Amino acid sequence: MSDIKGYFASSKAGHDKGTVYMILESDDVYVYLSDGNLRPTDKLKKKKLKHVQLIKQKDSDLAEKIEKNLFISNEEIKYAIKQIKTSAK
Repeated sequence: MSDIKGYFASSKAGHDKGTVYMILESDDVYVYLSDGNLRPTDKLKKKKLKHVQLIKQKDSDLAEKIEKNLFISNEEIKYAIKQIKTSAK
């Protein structure tokens, strides 16, 4: 399921329920998430796909960087998540 890289997801289960993440990696069962803060890009959160709610939005610039395997800073992820949260209000 590499087509969901770069999308945002919200946790449906666990102690982090409701937290918004960006999907940086994925396979058939798991997604690897970062929020740029508690889960930086060098310490991704591994979560089962069924435990996240996919948000049908993505940051096109960051998604392009992910596809090209370019460096993404934690600040870029934090800013993108902040933009998603403010646009949802």
